[in-house]
Amino acid sequence: MTPRVLVAGIGNIFLSDDGFGVEVVTRLIARTVPDGVRVADFGIRGVHLAYELLEGYDVLVLIDAMQMGEPPGTLAVIEPDPVPRPEHGDDVAPVVDAHSMNPGVVLGMLAGLGGTVERIVIVGCEPASLDEGIGLSQPVADSVGAAVDLCLNVLAELFETAGKETRS
Repeated sequence: MTPRVLVAGIGNIFLSDDGFGVEVVTRLIARTVPDGVRVADFGIRGVHLAYELLEGYDVLVLIDAMQMGEPPGTLAVIEPDPVPRPEHGDDVAPVVDAHSMNPGVVLGMLAGLGGTVERIVIVGCEPASLDEGIGLSQPVADSVGAAVDLCLNVLAELFETAGKETRS
């Protein structure tokens, strides 16, 4: 079975390196990806991302700037635990700010809407600056090409794993 994968670039292009995810997907869109993969720029539109996930994706690959305590431009692949679905009676709606993007809130909103995503992978980059300003810092800009390649490798591994599970 071919998994449905959403690759979502997130971040605010008006906050310097927070625009990392947007820049990576802009370049990734021009590359060839496996069937079943949708690559999209969600920027700060968390509500749109939650509703897109309701379309039934098996894997969400988020591309974002994230502080890890590493030198600026450092890339990492992290696979957090999925957000559990709320139990009956625990339908507390997350606080949503339509002008920001918080993956935890988006995934909580998705769960509140009755949706799920089986697997989440984050391709992150250590920012140098999250101050107001348009454009990536030099170390983060220098890591964008490697991040595109890293995303393609993550996708290849996801599809290789799916192929092995199908044959088992």
